[in-house]
Amino acid sequence: MYALVADVASYPQFLPWTAAARVRSVTPQADGSEVMEADLVISFKVFRERFGSRVLLWPERRRIETEYLDGPFRHMRSNWEFHDAKGGCEVSFDVDFAFRNKFLQSAADLFFHDAMKRIVRAFEERAADLYG
Repeated sequence: MYALVADVASYPQFLPWTAAARVRSVTPQADGSEVMEADLVISFKVFRERFGSRVLLWPERRRIETEYLDGPFRHMRSNWEFHDAKGGCEVSFDVDFAFRNKFLQSAADLFFHDAMKRIVRAFEERAADLYG
């Protein structure tokens, strides 16, 4: 599951509302982590925006931290943690964001829970397709 989430370039193949993804760079760090800079293009109805993120990949700790670089948000942070579980993997995910545009923020507030359920389901289905 860690590898699936870390593969940002593949997000348009399975993640709802993700129209495009581009990895700008991946830089290995002395502590075994990697720093990825990536852009995602999110498209939903008339809304289409690109945003950049810095993704801190900790393969040994099985942790991924994302921080916002540029785009339509006032702020955005997310954290993923992966733990072995009987018969699979337990994933913890938290996200905090706010759009600059009040209309987009209002829409996000209304649909956030359903959108997150769809995104989680997309990752689960992708994992089932890749790992059986």
